[in-house]
Amino acid sequence: MIRTAWLLILAVLLSACVESAQTSPFGGLLESELNRVLTPGQPAAQPGSPGQVPLIGTLSDADEQAVGREIAGRLLAGYPLVNNDRLQRYVNQVGRYLASQGPRPGLNWTFGVIQNDDINAFAAPGGYIFVTRGLYRLLANEAELAGILGHEMVHINERHYVRLLQQQRALALGQEFLLGKVKSATAQQLAGSGLELYARSLDKDAEFACDRLGIQYAARVGYDPFAYLAVLDRIGADVHADQLALLFKTHPHPAERLDVLEQLIGSRWDNLGGKETTARWVGLD
Repeated sequence: MIRTAWLLILAVLLSACVESAQTSPFGGLLESELNRVLTPGQPAAQPGSPGQVPLIGTLSDADEQAVGREIAGRLLAGYPLVNNDRLQRYVNQVGRYLASQGPRPGLNWTFGVIQNDDINAFAAPGGYIFVTRGLYRLLANEAELAGILGHEMVHINERHYVRLLQQQRALALGQEFLLGKVKSATAQQLAGSGLELYARSLDKDAEFACDRLGIQYAARVGYDPFAYLAVLDRIGADVHADQLALLFKTHPHPAERLDVLEQLIGSRWDNLGGKETTARWVGLD
């Protein structure tokens, strides 16, 4: 179980070892991979800022997108997008509609389903969200997908991973940072060696907040708010322990998350309704 949970991290760390032999940064890989599956009407990420990124305080949207572009590129180095153009366009359509109604519609929101059979999803700063093939196969309709994407959007909108990256980089610099000798880093330096970021647990309250606000994002645009609870229940009952090892390592157990949500929601949403939408659902073979 532990071995499977770390496969994602190992793949990205190995890809980082050959970075110096490449003529373009991992962000370039992100662009080429997105261009491969998205139509011209769905633009890929634009090159990030080559300048310095502050190690304390709030990053500009441009800096945040530059950092996220590097992390997303490293993810795709280990796990490319599923080669299904219709699927990738569909997930971007759902995700971008959700994002357009959220607090940061100006980000270059980009979504994808990656070739990984673990049950998980990942958000990178600046608007990059990826769902694993394993998780996507577990979903039954568009409302469930919207709930998953909404949860990840909250991580980005609240800058959870930006702050975690800043903390990690400041700790790595140690005394130099404390003495004020180093106050910034390049986007590549802040991104670090890749997705070891996702092996770190965020505060439980942050995950509970993402559940709650993610459901609100989905409900606000008309999706069934209870669809996300169905996904959590399905994950909690799943017997494929190896596929869930990393998720359970970094998140509260689904049963605990359901308990918190049920206490927050109560009966307030019983008559809210909302659509599930299976008519345009794009399944995976």
